Amino acid sequence: MPDDPRNRTPYEDAPPYKVYRAGDDQPRQATRPGAMTAAGKDRQRPAGRPDAERPYKVYSSRPRGLRALLRGEEDAALPDPGRERRERDPLRREPRRWRRPTWRRGLAYLGIAIVGWVFLSFVLFMISAQEQSGSIPAAAQAELTGGGNMLTSANTILILGLDNRPTTGPGSKEPGSNYSETGANSDSIMLWRLGGGVSRRLSIPRDTAASIDGLGVAKINAAFSFGGAALAIKTIKQFTGLQINHVIIVDLANFPKFIDAIGGITLKTDKVCSTISGGSAKGGFTLNLSAGTHQLNGEQALILARTRENSCNPAENDLTREMRQQQILNAIKSRLLSPSTFFRLPWASWAAPKTLQTDMGGFTLMSLFLASELGGSAPVDVLKPSGSETLPDGGDALTIAPSTVSAAVRKLIDG
Repeated sequence: MPDDPRNRTPYEDAPPYKVYRAGDDQPRQATRPGAMTAAGKDRQRPAGRPDAERPYKVYSSRPRGLRALLRGEEDAALPDPGRERRERDPLRREPRRWRRPTWRRGLAYLGIAIVGWVFLSFVLFMISAQEQSGSIPAAAQAELTGGGNMLTSANTILILGLDNRPTTGPGSKEPGSNYSETGANSDSIMLWRLGGGVSRRLSIPRDTAASIDGLGVAKINAAFSFGGAALAIKTIKQFTGLQINHVIIVDLANFPKFIDAIGGITLKTDKVCSTISGGSAKGGFTLNLSAGTHQLNGEQALILARTRENSCNPAENDLTREMRQQQILNAIKSRLLSPSTFFRLPWASWAAPKTLQTDMGGFTLMSLFLASELGGSAPVDVLKPSGSETLPDGGDALTIAPSTVSAAVRKLIDG
């Protein structure tokens, strides 16, 4: 049968071309696609097929959505363009493609940064708390009753502020200062009922008359100077009838550092004209505030917490000072919730445990801070004296009726 030109492919009459490979001295003969070699022309074409077609492969697209995956569509047979390259050169790294930034990716990176910042703050807090552990004597810890987790159950915490002075920094040059806890009086006495969504506080005036084992009737703040933290805890338990779960002794040397670490506190006050230990000119303190809202740094907050006599308002007394101390605690709690404190969180986390001496370890102390945020701002409550009496040593002390103490304690526990 003659060769009909109509049966030829477009490239069948095209001239052959040469193919060179690396390392070959002689070219290889090749023909264009569709051109028939002499041997191919001699072979008989299959019946009903005008020409031998080149084999081809069929690929399906990769499943794009969750519905396709749930239907069980397989994508293992799909071609991997980089597989052949990796098999040839397994050590070769595929170039990383630049990923276009999106708001979702930005939020993911922001979330990772926030988690890392909080984790760093937690680690610093735990290290600082560990360094402070063991600062409460064993005799004082024996007077405490174990409490539950403050995130779920209420505990009673005794807070004591001593009148000893730091050896350096603010207050270190006050005339007649006592620089040791031995012989120090508890200048501030506060009970804090905290945990399980509860936050209530009760202050006891330091000049309140109380029965102290081994000393007799004396001002309640003398218990610490006579028998340390253990006797102070025991005396307050007898005076109130309460079991105390934890104790905190505020370190006056580090208190201003903590306030500065959180960026100060915001507090509304009346007009204050305070001169402590002869004023700043004689190594003491001076604080003058107009009536209104103020941003106080650490030293100013410490002076305000210690102010007993306000020359701008002679009617103020020790009860006013106790109320201000509770207001300062509420201001600290509010500051801890502010967005600006988040950026200071690692510094605040490091400084907070160093402000305290306590029986609580790192995790218990952390639960205290969390419980204080959950419990909200505690109302200000101070035991009201009913009169005064002359003590055996000749000094005067405030008297508080037992019924007044019982009513205040019930309010502290039950709300």
